[in-house]
Amino acid sequence: MTIFMLVATIGIPSLMVYLQQKWAIFRLLFNILGVIAAILFSTIAATAITNIILEDAVFMTTIHAVFLNSIFLITGAYLGLYLIYRLIIMTIQERD
Repeated sequence: MTIFMLVATIGIPSLMVYLQQKWAIFRLLFNILGVIAAILFSTIAATAITNIILEDAVFMTTIHAVFLNSIFLITGAYLGLYLIYRLIIMTIQERD
């Protein structure tokens, strides 16, 4: 599983770079998805933390329930891949 995650972490952002260089619409699509993912991810995290504070719950056990939220996990995964994609783009631009 670790090898799969490593290959995906390298391969997917590289594919994203290729697609956005080949077709400009992908550049816009990846950026829009990044904005949506950031909004959803931060809203879910903020809501979970706010509920913990308001309910005066035990922080360490309750906060981990957010990891059961599939939208939180999917948006977090996309943000990780998107960050690597943007770092590759920045590296290519600074090289030239």
